[in-house]
Amino acid sequence: MKRIPRSHPLHNFCAIVALTIVVAAQTCLAFDPNEWRNTQAVEVPAKGLVRVNVPAATLDAAQHGLEDLRIIDSTGSQGPYLVERLLPEPESTIRPTEFRSIIENGALHLILKTGTSAPIIGVSLETPATRFMKAADVEGSNDGRTWIRLAGGDSLFQLPNGATKLRVSVPEGAWQFLRVTIDELGAPPVPFTGAHLHKARTTAPAETVAVTIKSRDESPGTTRVALNLGAANLTLGSLRIESNEPVFTRAVTLAVPEVGDDGIRERNIADAVIYRFNVNGKNEARLEIPLESQIHTRELLVLIRNEDSPPISIDSVRADRRLVRLTFFANQPGQYSLLSGNPQCAAPRYDLSVLSGKLRNATATEIVPAALVPNPNYRPPEALAALTLTGAQIDVTKWKFRKFLPLTQNGLQQVELDPELLARSQPDQGDIRIVRGEYQLPFLFERTSLSRPISLNAAAANDPKKPVLSRWSLKLPQPGVPITRLVCTSSSPLFHRQMRLWEEVTDERGDKLASELGRATWDQTPDTPKRDLVIELNARPKSDTLFLETDNGDNPAIELRDFRSYYPVTRVVFKTTPDPTQSVWLYYGNLNATAPRYDLTLVAAELLKAERGTVAAGAEEDLSPKPLLVGQTLTRSTRYIFWGALALVVIVLLAIVSRFLPKAQQQ
Repeated sequence: MKRIPRSHPLHNFCAIVALTIVVAAQTCLAFDPNEWRNTQAVEVPAKGLVRVNVPAATLDAAQHGLEDLRIIDSTGSQGPYLVERLLPEPESTIRPTEFRSIIENGALHLILKTGTSAPIIGVSLETPATRFMKAADVEGSNDGRTWIRLAGGDSLFQLPNGATKLRVSVPEGAWQFLRVTIDELGAPPVPFTGAHLHKARTTAPAETVAVTIKSRDESPGTTRVALNLGAANLTLGSLRIESNEPVFTRAVTLAVPEVGDDGIRERNIADAVIYRFNVNGKNEARLEIPLESQIHTRELLVLIRNEDSPPISIDSVRADRRLVRLTFFANQPGQYSLLSGNPQCAAPRYDLSVLSGKLRNATATEIVPAALVPNPNYRPPEALAALTLTGAQIDVTKWKFRKFLPLTQNGLQQVELDPELLARSQPDQGDIRIVRGEYQLPFLFERTSLSRPISLNAAAANDPKKPVLSRWSLKLPQPGVPITRLVCTSSSPLFHRQMRLWEEVTDERGDKLASELGRATWDQTPDTPKRDLVIELNARPKSDTLFLETDNGDNPAIELRDFRSYYPVTRVVFKTTPDPTQSVWLYYGNLNATAPRYDLTLVAAELLKAERGTVAAGAEEDLSPKPLLVGQTLTRSTRYIFWGALALVVIVLLAIVSRFLPKAQQQ
């Protein structure tokens, strides 16, 4: 039996007939299009298969898995559709059936028998060496005797800072043999123990994303860049960091905010090393980070590890997104509508799985939908607005402190918790409440990778009994500030020191003890770039005075300056509207309170996608009961009587005591 090609018109005919039957069955289902927030017009010129490239704005308005997309005709009846995410095939590698090496005339020849007729696009080598730079040529042959040059002068390297390039790309082609020649002259030889052959794969179309840099924050050893992708639910193929730095190597981590049981945290989704430098007279650069991952939020975080190097400049960031196509059958020409924005609906079941292969390859009319607009007949409130904006009633008499939150706009708000508040609250901030009137406002904590500096007042605190020790006292703004890192600088050119950080605490019996908070080794030489001392704290300080000390041995004391500490940034995210009749307060300072439990996790996706307003908390108000002095509550006449009676009692007591005193003996 002769097989019909997949592109044959008969395949299109079969797919259309089958889809027509499904459409007829599905249009009878109960459906209310007014439960969707957004709509887009789709003008269909003729009856038949229609394919729509789903815009980024539609992806942003829809659920993560696009479960809420719907296609309706002019009568309001829904029709079945197929969603196709255009992704490249996963890269496939195979090992050569034979791998041998030959050294001739100062060059290493690696002979590979591919053992496949599939097209090859690259070769990756394996080596136990951890530091080297080499140049490689690649040749191909189908008989093992006649060789054709495929690539020349490509760099191979592996460096301690993580920069690695062990792959050489070649033009796509099928070869029985490959020969990799590595120049060994002028450098120690490097052993290569194996290889992988990269097979050709189908690619996928991509669209450039307009990425903007929202913020950039520097902390010791790390640059944190927050990117605005412009839309949520984008499947990014890659991210490229553009920098004009001529030479650099940096490890990079990509992360996204994600809602968990304890609030919003950052989840790492990719790690890579970007670099630009010169190898054997050839400029090598890798600035692109492969992703192939769906980003559920509009925000993408880039964490650049600088270690002891200065931060690099970032000119711009570019990204490519994979396309999403929606295919449906139009019974007649005219205007159809693409609906999105119903976070409560489930995915439709159209029974199109058996037709998916035919529909993906069938010829269809390509249509670009109109701009996304609000549905004028939308009835139900949005999921976040439907959420009760007030929590349970609360008695705030047990809270010791509060701060005013000046609201200026509606919607989602965020407040960054300052060191003063963090020092007076529980270690996990479980006593924090946002209150309006007598009721709580639900909120989520956002635990970020950001850190903020606090300058420390430092003074010499040497112990005369221990002259070999250098000691500095460091003053925090107040006791209990949850710093996690101490940093300082030295102008001394040459030293090796063990640095110890501690504080003095009082135990249950009232005795004072030294409690260690952290330690680190610090080396500095004249021929190396100066680096700061960084001590990671292993415990939260309890006092407001820390001590940094080191044993100088028989060496001169080192000079230290620029003392600073860092604390992690925690934010509170909530939704409310300004009300001139009722202020919103942030309460804290109740060590017996338990962490609140709200239902905001049910609308986590809405919280992550919505734009937030930033609120700066006001000055602290101390709500602790003030002790009253005796007599402060008495009236004027009663006060005179009170003090007169008190004076009389004192005189009587003195007279009684004097009678019991021994009289002086007369001479």
